[in-house]
Amino acid sequence: MRKSDKRRSSSLLGNSARVPLKWLSAAVALAVLATTGPATADGPGREPAAESHEPGVDPTPERPPTSEVSWLSFPGGVFAVDSLGHTVRYRACDGDTGRVADPTMRVAAGVASGAVVVGGTAYRYRVPLIGRSEGTLEVIQRNRPPTTLTGVVVTSPQPPTDPVAGARLFPLSGQLARVVADASLNPAGVTVRDLSGRYGDQQIAVNGSLRPKAASVIKLWILVELLRQVDCGQVFLDDGVLVTPEDVVGGTGQLQFETFPQVVTLRRLAQYLIKYSDNVAANVLITYLGGFAPVNALIDSMNQRSTILARRMLDSAAAQRGEENYTSPDDVVSVLGAVWDGEILTPASRDLMIGFMREQTLNTKIPAALPPGVPVAHKTGDLPDASHDVGYYLIPGTETAVAFLTAGPMATGDETVRRMARTVYDFLVTPAEGAVEE
Repeated sequence: MRKSDKRRSSSLLGNSARVPLKWLSAAVALAVLATTGPATADGPGREPAAESHEPGVDPTPERPPTSEVSWLSFPGGVFAVDSLGHTVRYRACDGDTGRVADPTMRVAAGVASGAVVVGGTAYRYRVPLIGRSEGTLEVIQRNRPPTTLTGVVVTSPQPPTDPVAGARLFPLSGQLARVVADASLNPAGVTVRDLSGRYGDQQIAVNGSLRPKAASVIKLWILVELLRQVDCGQVFLDDGVLVTPEDVVGGTGQLQFETFPQVVTLRRLAQYLIKYSDNVAANVLITYLGGFAPVNALIDSMNQRSTILARRMLDSAAAQRGEENYTSPDDVVSVLGAVWDGEILTPASRDLMIGFMREQTLNTKIPAALPPGVPVAHKTGDLPDASHDVGYYLIPGTETAVAFLTAGPMATGDETVRRMARTVYDFLVTPAEGAVEE
């Protein structure tokens, strides 16, 4: 993995680290910045969804997708840029601007640059629109020395580190396309990203923008937001949360079988959220984090356009009102890649999350498709009209992020997921030099 210690920054996770710069630069920046107000933490509102031509698939993302987006990753935060929409967002341990318009944004030579002022704080940025490059953000507050942040730029997908090696992954696209085409009852999408360097960190996809109901895959973002707050020192995993009988719902999970009220630690809620896909843990954590807004703010800050948390687990009344959780294979691999590369969580939180995913007890899809003992870390999602499995193949030297998503009947969707999972595995264990372009 590309560890976060490869990035340079003058800031730590909190507010304490500040690097003095010349006050002249701050004065000049403040003089030229245009003030604008923040949007809500959920980001801009959704447009009405168009009628879908595929059952269980929502074709309308939270905001129109665009390739001209990137986010700057620095310790404790992100700075997101949409160069077509001319908006930015700063979200870090010390605050969140919301999605902010910057009509004076300059885009030239593949770099977005500009400046905004929110709440008296100025943000002057230079962010390349090409992933794996380096960007810079200067945070300027009155009566305080400015802070300069530098870090890696993240796009979706990230460009390969070695295009020649990456080309060896392309034949897998054709093999997966045949599986997807054969799934006549289940609209399906798959995205695969090499994490090991064996294939030059290449990403491929077949219907990567497919947007089915997220089901329990949305729990990944709930966990990432919790662990992000842990990294910021805002919450602690040993903190307890009072769970009451009113919090208990059915479906998957173990907490529903315990006696309430009782205090449950955040650590156990986080573990059960993934290990058992626990719906009680999910709903309790949503409430603890402050509702949907913080999770959707995380999603928006990483420019993941197809994903939204809009209802709690097992909330059938919300589902009937059209309030639904959605995601896409590309968005799933985007967050999995960011976690793996240490771009959104610290290494300790990254390892904890992947450890929880390795404990997954619902193993009828990816693990069932692979030979016994193949190491995986994954998260399932199931609804009557959706079947998903996503996560990491942890084969030493061939670590890979995968997202297999389907709509349509769950039973046939399960089989489609297993076929896609086995197709990827068989390709990965075949010597690279033996791969033939089809």
